[in-house]
Amino acid sequence: MRLLCFPYAGASAMVYQRWRRQAPYWLDIKPVELPGRGARLLEPLAEDWDALIGTLVGEIAGDICRPYALFGHSFGALVAFEIAHAVRERGLAMPGALIVSGTHAPSRRDNRRFERLESDDELKSEMRRLNGTDAAVFGSDELMALTLPVLRADFRLCGRYRRNERPPLALPVHVLAGVADETTPATLEAWRLETTGDFTLDYFDGDHFFIQSVEEPVLATLCRYLARA
Repeated sequence: MRLLCFPYAGASAMVYQRWRRQAPYWLDIKPVELPGRGARLLEPLAEDWDALIGTLVGEIAGDICRPYALFGHSFGALVAFEIAHAVRERGLAMPGALIVSGTHAPSRRDNRRFERLESDDELKSEMRRLNGTDAAVFGSDELMALTLPVLRADFRLCGRYRRNERPPLALPVHVLAGVADETTPATLEAWRLETTGDFTLDYFDGDHFFIQSVEEPVLATLCRYLARA
C-alpha cells in the first residue's frame, strides 16, 4: 500500500520523511512535494486550485496503478480531497481511503479569516498561534525569507477555496483531529457528507500540529485503517 502525503500550509513534503522510517514494511509512505518548496523550490508557487490539482494528478499517475491512499493535514487535507475528486472525474483508479487531518470539512469552512493574513507580521503571528514552527526558524532571516512567501501563497489558496457541488466520494474517509485544535465536533463530523463509504473520527492529544507532537499514535491509527483498505 502506498500512502501519498500532502503537506500543510507553508511546509515542504519533507515533514513526512520521519514517517517513512517508522512505517511498517507493507506501507510505502510517499511525500508529495508541491511547487515552490523543497526539491521544487525554483518553480512558481500555485495560485489557482484547478491548475494545482491538475498538475498533481498528472504527477501521481504512476502511483495510481497500485493500491494507494491519500493523506493530508490542514491545507494538505483540502489538496488530498480535491485530488480524490479529480481522480474520479478522470476515470482513474480510486484510492483505497482518504485520510484528512486538522481541518474543518469543506462545507463548514470560513475562508474569510485568511484574507487578513498578508503582511509578514500577520503571518508570523499566525505561525506562533498555531505552534508548529521551530523557534530556530523565527530566529533566522534566511529561513523566514523562504517560509513566508510559501505560507502566504498557501493561505491565499485557502482563502480562494470553494466547495463544488459533486456526488460524494465512494470510499472510506477517516478524519483525525487534535483535542486542543480550533476545529469543532460539528465541523469535523461534516466530513461525513463527503462520502458514501465508511466514516471515522479520531481525536488525539495536542493542538493543530498533533501529527508532530503525538506522532506514534497518529501513525499507528493510519496503519490500522490502511491495513483494511
